[in-house]
Amino acid sequence: MNNYDGIKWLNRHKNRNDISAYLTHLTKPQNNLDAVEVLIKILKERRLLGSGRNGFIKGTERAVCFQDAPVNGIAQNILHEENMREEFGGKVRYQGVGLMLPKPYVFKQGGRPVIYEDKDIASKLFSDVNWRVVTMNFNDRNNIIDWSHEREWRIKGDFEFDLSKVYVVLSGGTAYRKFMENVSEEILQEILGVVTLDVIIA
Repeated sequence: MNNYDGIKWLNRHKNRNDISAYLTHLTKPQNNLDAVEVLIKILKERRLLGSGRNGFIKGTERAVCFQDAPVNGIAQNILHEENMREEFGGKVRYQGVGLMLPKPYVFKQGGRPVIYEDKDIASKLFSDVNWRVVTMNFNDRNNIIDWSHEREWRIKGDFEFDLSKVYVVLSGGTAYRKFMENVSEEILQEILGVVTLDVIIA
């Protein structure tokens, strides 16, 4: 068993391109606001609102969702989502706009990896933490259910955060320009920085 101090833990992540020390929450257009406007609203309020059943959360609790993936994995997941919608339709789950927070910071406030499991087994074993369960099933080759590429984490309810822990994620130049033209100087001074995704999968 390996025990790390904070520096060793970060160094372990720096030597891997398949894991991340950050968790990413992506957003989408809502209530006549585009994704960048939604992000600015989130930053102003310093709060992520939990999703319910419409956000694929089981049970009665709401939860905020994150992806535990490096930036290149986030960019690939967004591209996968876009391709799936083009091929099969369906609602927009997220776009390439959001924020990244340190994994230990989210963990300390109750965030945890989801539990990937068959829904019938999960309903018996994890009924008290339904908000953490994501259905996984490989039994039918013609109807595989597998969301594990997102390496999802969730935190129950809403999530209030400190701006000084945040990296902003933007899809590319257009989103970047809109963000910079509309966000307050106060927020820019507090956040850690901005990451754009377009060059990663160009």
